This record gives sequence, structure tokens and C-alpha cells, in this order.
Amino acid sequence: MKVLVTERIAKEGIEILKNEGIEVDEKIGLSHEEICNIIGGYDALIVRSATKVNEEMIKCGKNLKVIARAGVGIDNVDVEAATKQGIIVVNAPDGNIMAAAELTLGLIFSIFRYIPQAYMSCKQGDFRRNKFKGVELYEKTAGIIGFGKIGALVAERLKACGMRVIAYDPYVSDEKFKKYGVEKVDFETLLKESDLITIHTPKTPETYNLISEKEFKKMKKGVRIVNCARGGVINEKDLYNAIKEGIVAAAALDVLEKEPNFELEKQDYYNPLLELDNVVITPHLGASTQEAQVNVAVSVAKEVAAVLKGGIAKNAVNLPAFEKEKLDEILPYLELAEAMGKIFIQAERAFAKKIEIIYSGQIDEKMTTWLTRALLKGYLEFSVQDTVNYVNSQVLAQEQGIEVIESKTHEGGKFKNMITARFTTDEKVLELAGTVYNNEGRIIDFFGYKVDFKPEKYMLLIQNIDKPGMIGKIGTIVGEYGINIATMQVSRNKKGEKAVMVCEIDGALPDEAVEKLKNTDGILRVTMAKLQKVAIKK
Repeated sequence: MKVLVTERIAKEGIEILKNEGIEVDEKIGLSHEEICNIIGGYDALIVRSATKVNEEMIKCGKNLKVIARAGVGIDNVDVEAATKQGIIVVNAPDGNIMAAAELTLGLIFSIFRYIPQAYMSCKQGDFRRNKFKGVELYEKTAGIIGFGKIGALVAERLKACGMRVIAYDPYVSDEKFKKYGVEKVDFETLLKESDLITIHTPKTPETYNLISEKEFKKMKKGVRIVNCARGGVINEKDLYNAIKEGIVAAAALDVLEKEPNFELEKQDYYNPLLELDNVVITPHLGASTQEAQVNVAVSVAKEVAAVLKGGIAKNAVNLPAFEKEKLDEILPYLELAEAMGKIFIQAERAFAKKIEIIYSGQIDEKMTTWLTRALLKGYLEFSVQDTVNYVNSQVLAQEQGIEVIESKTHEGGKFKNMITARFTTDEKVLELAGTVYNNEGRIIDFFGYKVDFKPEKYMLLIQNIDKPGMIGKIGTIVGEYGINIATMQVSRNKKGEKAVMVCEIDGALPDEAVEKLKNTDGILRVTMAKLQKVAIKK
């Protein structure tokens, strides 16, 4: 068994692998092409954030069984391509939580008291202190966007500084806000009332450019902004303009949408934010502490060793482990359950305080634990900052304050087996139901509408008024953007009232097209759902 390590990780992780009798090749600084040329001879690949593990590299890794990201984010790994090839992808979701929270605090103090600028001034022989009149945190309002593990740690520490702390996270329970003594507010309120805004949310289609020109115009003049989460959540061009206009007094960014090469070499890199004296930029230091580096190295080393020895990967982001004889039986149900969670959260964008999962018919009770985890994984992937997998999804749901109820009945109605998921939000109760036949998962009840469709990678979900011409309008708009409709289902409960259309399309519909559909007469709701499938190495 051979492992290729392409970026530096703590020696403690390397030692774990060697002690398991695994051969380790540390080859630091290889180009993409060089890795592709040799990866076929390895069973595992360990990377950090610089190595881009794309589809080409994965296809070259014909013997790969596991790809390990020594850190939290997996933006640099093509998980879908790995999944298709049956390669397990693991990460270290908890290894750098404290490091990221503490870096956030450091950057907050830096931009409130101009510490980096004052240091550089002294280095240059200029000791005038009147240039660096800062602002106290005490009795100011801190707004936290994303109240996961890191956001909560930051909140505790800002409260200790005497700050009023408010937070926006529609996917976190009221109980968690109360536990930390943090005010739960809507997004608009946070923008208007915060003296400090710090971001702790994942980068998703929903959070990409979450803070742009429109949001900056709603902020207090003199607000300070920190982002140690993901590049792309803030529109950097609009941030630059907001700083020049005096809306934003200072900003600190550990992440950028397009990041430079972090190795010591000449490069053609430019970002206009680097020109501004009141912007502090650090080179993605979120996990750069001695403790975090050891934590993530040890974590992924244990995961890689477990997989290569035939064990279970606790932090697999894409695959659970099953005995071979159960594989064919459970896979379509696993895909179905995960798709149901993804469909609800993408369609509703609402926190479900209770999720009830009812298994009907002849579904093996030994499978239901995994199916529940799969459904929760699908739901949570779009709603929490933490990396979600099949092992931790129930724990994360509990941390979010979600009540999860699982039940089993032998009555499956006209279906041999059925999964029903009932989602309770503050405003309503919605149900999805699915079954498996011909070894394919099918959605048979979509929020009260009788349907029969197979969840595919790109699904267009539409609610509209039941009247003539709607199908034509939708087809025309989708066609304008060069997207083909592969299948379409229409369902209504009563003539002339509301109906739903479920379309499988050949590619993701751009935001502009989705907005055009939403603004079309007769259309009530539109969701561009993305459903990545599960795959198991057979």
C-alpha cells in the first residue's frame, strides 16, 4: 500500500501511516502534470489546499481508494469525479476550528486598532501614534453570519470583550442562540445594526456574493468586515468600492475568491484590495497553527489507514462503508434518501426544527440508520458550515437543534417499500415520499403533489398557477439559455388552482434564467436543485 503526500503535513501524521506498514512518498511542490504522471501507482493521495485534485488527476489515479484533504474545506477536490470513480474522499472537519476562531479574533483586533499598519510604520522609522486612532470593541455590535461551530466560538469571545453579539443563520435552532446568549436576527437587521460583520458560512450557490453592492448600501457607515471563511462570499469589487466610498472603515480577509500561489515564487497576481491601507490580507492562515496542523495530519492519517486496511472512514464526505452483500440492496435507497434531504432544503431554504422519517414496507431495519444519516446529510450540506458526512450528520443535526424521529411500519401501501420524510418548520409541515423499483429511487410525493420522477443531477422545480400556456412559457425560457429539458412531469390537485412541474434538465440553469422564470406571470416558485449522486466502490 502506497500513499502520495503532495503538501507538507505534520510528521505525526506520517508516522501513523508508517507504523501501519504503509509506504509514504512525500513529494512536495510537484506540478499538476507531474502528479498525474505518477498518481496511478498509489492507493491514496493526501493534499492540503494548494493541490487541485480535478477530474483529470482523479482519472489518472486508477488505483486510488482514498483522497484525503488535510483540513476542512474540500473546494480543491472534485468530489463528484472521485465519487463516480468509487474513491472515498475524507477531510479533517474539526482539526482547525479553534485556529480559525482565534485568527478571526486576531484580525478583528487588527482592524479595530490598526495593529499591522502601526507595526509597519514603526519598522519604517515613523513612530507617530496619532495616525492610528482605533475603535474599541466594548459596547459595539458584532454581527455574525453563519452560527456553526466557528461562529459560536467567535461569539463567546466577542461577548467576553463586552460586545453585543447578533447573528444570522436561518438553519440554526433558537435553542442554540439562547445557549450562547446571542440575538437571532434576520439578514437585513444584521447589516443595518452591526459595527463589525464577521463571516462564518460555507461557500454555496446561496452564499456566493452574499455581500455585494446592495448589502453594503444597507450597512452602518464605518462598519468593519472580517472574512476567515470562504472566498467569494463577499464580492471583492463591491467591497473595494464600499471602502473607497467610506461605508466600510476597514476589512480583514484571510480568504479571497481567487487566491495566489502560497509557495515562494514569482507570480503574476493582482488584487486591487492590496492597494488599500485599511485592508489587512493574510495568506489563508485559518489552519496555520502548530496544534491545528498536528490535529488535521493525525486525523487524515488515521482515516487513510482505516480505508486502506478495509475499515470505516469516519470523516468520509461522499461514501459510507458497507459489506459487499448489502451494497446493491442499499445503494438506490441511500441515493433516494440523500436526494430527499437536498430537495427539501433547496426548495424551501428554511430551518426544519423537526424531521420525521417513516420507513414503510420491507426495508431492512439494519439499513434505516444509514438512510436517516443520508437524508440528514443531504439536508445539512446546504445549511451548515461544517463538512457533513454519513457518520456525523446525526450529531450535527442534534447540534443544530433538530429533532429527528425515525419510525418503521410494515404497511407500505401499494409500494413494496417507501420512505416518507416529514419536515416541520416554524410555518408549515411538508412531506416528501419516495420508493425504489427497478433498482432506481423515485420521488412519488412532492409536497402533497403526486409525482413519479427519478432524482437527477439538475432538477428544475416549479410551482405555478394551473392554466394553459405554462409549459410553453417555461420551455421557451429554458431554451433561450441553451438548456435542454430531458423530462418533465406536471401534477395538480385541483383544476385551475396550483400545480407543480418537475423537469430534469441537461445543465444548471443560470441565476438570470431562474429570475426570469420567477418573474413570469403565473409562476409562483422556482428552484434550481442540484443533486449529486452517491457512489460506492464495488
